[in-house]
Amino acid sequence: MDTCDELSSLLRGRVLAPGEEGFDRAGRPWNLAVEQSVAAVVEAADADDVAALVRHAHRAGLAVAAQPTGHGASGAAEGAVLLRTGALDEVGIDVRRQVARVGAGVSWGRVQEAAAEHGLTGLPGSSPVVGVAGYTLGGGLSWFGRRHGWAADGVTALEVVGAEGERARVTAGSDPDLFWALRGGGGDFAVVTALEFDLHPAPGLYGGRLVWPADRAERVLGAYTEVTSNAPEELTVWLNLQHVPGLEPTVSVDVTFLGGGEGAEKLLRPFEVAGTPLRGSLGVLPLTALGSITAEPTDPSPNLARAALLTDLGWEGVRALLAEPIAPLLGVQVRHLGGALAGASDTPFGPLDEPYYLYAMGVPLTPEVGEGVRARQDALVEALGSHVSGRRPLTALAPGDSAADAFSPSVLERLRRIKRERDPRGVVRSNYPVLG
Repeated sequence: MDTCDELSSLLRGRVLAPGEEGFDRAGRPWNLAVEQSVAAVVEAADADDVAALVRHAHRAGLAVAAQPTGHGASGAAEGAVLLRTGALDEVGIDVRRQVARVGAGVSWGRVQEAAAEHGLTGLPGSSPVVGVAGYTLGGGLSWFGRRHGWAADGVTALEVVGAEGERARVTAGSDPDLFWALRGGGGDFAVVTALEFDLHPAPGLYGGRLVWPADRAERVLGAYTEVTSNAPEELTVWLNLQHVPGLEPTVSVDVTFLGGGEGAEKLLRPFEVAGTPLRGSLGVLPLTALGSITAEPTDPSPNLARAALLTDLGWEGVRALLAEPIAPLLGVQVRHLGGALAGASDTPFGPLDEPYYLYAMGVPLTPEVGEGVRARQDALVEALGSHVSGRRPLTALAPGDSAADAFSPSVLERLRRIKRERDPRGVVRSNYPVLG
């Protein structure tokens, strides 16, 4: 009996073998530029299925790579059994404790829908279709991180399947090492089937996007440095330089403010120097509309991305960003960090001291275009020079990077020790394995 036949006899969920109808779609990563050749795809029916799969993998010498949505795929799942957890989709809100419990297949959009009914919010990123589990295991940089810190710091418990197939509930008190490693160290230590995390009161949300022609970029960037240098923790502003083929290049800002519009409008007044926007608007938003601000694609697509943390963004940094057209990149984004993200954090990455996050993205329509995208990304980072810190959060890594690019040597050694102790056979495999 081959692997897929054995798994089909053990599991209630669907098992797909290479060449079988539906296999390619089920095993596809979110980033279509990533090649992911896996031995089988398992769509688990529940946490018991996950445990049975891991027990079998432990006995058979297989590896299991859990990817709820495929975001963050790096190619490291090569030869593994790919685990999809979309059926683990329960969402529970404890209003009194202000805590959510969600299954490993839940997306941030669903959490926001459930929490918003009670005037609460999680700590989601820019896209509602990103899965809570992978995002949080990698740390989780949220729109509201400046106010509330890393998403991982808010995790209070995780339900996991260990490398021998044993199920456990992990808290700071029950298993401090594993709890620490999973809250921002990635999914290399156990398969997570559910998470519990804090929610936060959100009495009001104001935000949106404003877009100007690219010839106003210097004025917008100047206003951006002014606004972000004095911003309260409730205000988050991201800046975008965009050049979509066939359209005029633009510069824009994306905004969220946890509070009333009157306070936000005063804080954003420096952007008036850029003149009347081409389009866009700011206003009161429901907590469920965060995804509308950046309007990122909600279907898989190919992309090449590079991220960096910036130590500052003065006029020297502004000039570096504007020195050359961003093409063939589609976009360059600068996110303002700081606030609570720079405070105490018991995550493997620790406090995020750098105040800005740079993200440069292009689409490799052809191999030649892909080479051009990489060259432009390299040139941009080189132009920023000493403004680039050299550190990157785990979720900012790209195919070809390793966990060593995210963590300090001492933290990486602790993560490796935990991996060797908990999973000496390498049954559980994350997007960025800590052992390389």
